This record gives sequence, C-alpha cells and structure tokens, in this order.
Amino acid sequence: MIMESDSWSGVELRHFAALRAVAEEGSFGRAAERLGYTQSAISQQIATLERIVGERLVERPGGPRPVSLTEAGTLMLRHADSIISRLHAAQADLHALRAGEAGTLRVGSFQSVGARLLPEVMRRFAEQRPNVDVMLNELEDDGIVRAIETGEIDVGFVQLPVGDAPLETIELLHDPYVVIVAVGSPLADDRPTLREVAAQPLIGFRDEHGVAPIAAAFRSRGIEPEWAFRSNDNPTIQGLVAAGMGVAVMPRLTVDAADRRIAIVELGEPMPPRIIAVAQHRDRYSSPAARAFVQTARETVATRR
Repeated sequence: MIMESDSWSGVELRHFAALRAVAEEGSFGRAAERLGYTQSAISQQIATLERIVGERLVERPGGPRPVSLTEAGTLMLRHADSIISRLHAAQADLHALRAGEAGTLRVGSFQSVGARLLPEVMRRFAEQRPNVDVMLNELEDDGIVRAIETGEIDVGFVQLPVGDAPLETIELLHDPYVVIVAVGSPLADDRPTLREVAAQPLIGFRDEHGVAPIAAAFRSRGIEPEWAFRSNDNPTIQGLVAAGMGVAVMPRLTVDAADRRIAIVELGEPMPPRIIAVAQHRDRYSSPAARAFVQTARETVATRR
C-alpha cells in the first residue's frame, strides 16, 4: 500500500488536463490541438496516468468511432476537476492576497479609539476589503507599541511620541484635554484653571502612560497632584465623577458625551493635546491591506473635523 501510494505522487496536472480534453473532444487528435500538444504526447500522458493509477481510463474503439472514458476514467475525471478547481481557487486567493483584498490583518487598539474611532474605520474598511479578516487586539496604549515591535500585530493606534521604537507613524488627530465634573458642580459653569481643578478630589488613570501628561501639566504649574481614585477604565472614571467622588482631567475622546450625569468643561488655560496616530513597523513589509487600513483611518478621522 505504501508503494502504491508513493506511485500516485507521479500524477501531474497535465495528465488531468489531457484526460479532460480527451473526454470533452472524444478524440486524441482534437484533444492535442486544443492543448497545443502532439497527438502522441496526449496518448503518452493518458497512458502514464493509467499506469500510475492501475486502471484503464479511456476506451479506444479504433476507427472513426469517438473515444470515451471508462467508469474508472469518469471517476478519475471527477476528482481531477475538483483538484483543478481548488488550484484555481488558490490562485485567485493568492492574487487577492497580493492585491490586499484577502488575508488577515491584525490591528491593535486602545479603549477610547476602540469606542469612538474604530467602529467607523472598520465599517469603511469592510466595505472596501470584504475578504480581509481583521483580528482586533485590545491593549493598553504602550502595549500596542510593543506588539508592533514584536510582530504580534500589523498596524495599531498609538499616542505620540513613541520614543525610540522603530515605528512609522501617521498623525490622525489632536485630542484636547477637558475637565469632567458632576452636573451641578461649581466648576460646571466655569473654565477652571488647573489649580482650581486640583482643589477638588482628583480622579485619574492608573496607567503611567495615560496619567503622565496630565500629571506633568499640573507639575508645570507647581502643583503635585494627589489622586483620590485611579482606574484604567474610562467608564469607571466617568462613573466616579458622576457620583460626585471628584473631578477628572481626561482626553475628550475618552469621555462619553451622552452621559447626562456629567458636564464637560473646557480648561481655562492651555494644555498640550493628546496626539493619536496610526503606526506600523518601520522595517517590516507593509501589506496592501495594512496600507489600505491606514488610509481608511486617515480618511475617517478627516471627516470628523
């Protein structure tokens, strides 16, 4: 059985093509013309296939009568058609992959982008590349940078700057910092300074990547922030503010503006905005799908302005 199985490895696509042409043309001569071979070459290919499979596949009546397939030949042709169809499908899939119209794209996102930007980007991208399977990785902000560096994801949303990481970044938007307070707070009808904000219990991010620019803004004015509560979950921070447990300085994109329990207040003094970008590895191959996703993200954000 092992030797018989090994002999089948000698079957070639040209043998299947010859069998199909003979079956459809009813003649070795016409099959040869159709495939661009000599008649003897077609005969040899059929004979080779019959020797490999150990069955007579073609009835050769001789004279003017047409040749036809035996029962074994008909069965073999059915499998041959299936194999050829699968190869054509593979060829189409690879062409689609090269064109960026198929395959898998691994995308990294963090909370606020995932809630506010990503759904519309995904909707547009799915319309343009319906055969690309997007795998989402929800990570902390600095985790996305590491995942791109290690090749775990192909493209990701990041906050600038990204230090000395080997990333190619495209800036998408400036996300201003705002103060969120409970409805009815004395600060709700004002444009408070950071010193006025710091006079209230502060609620902030636990992750240093998220809290660092906010803490730096306080310290630049000689204020050492004291955090009453800290969380990495945006809705948790917002819920604590709504319950009257304190106030928070947050990027606007992190805030659910539909929450009627809170008020969003502009700062009364300038503070550098959070800069959101889309990034890929600088030294790795960027697939057409990845490039298309980056372009879709740029176009989607542009329509928000």
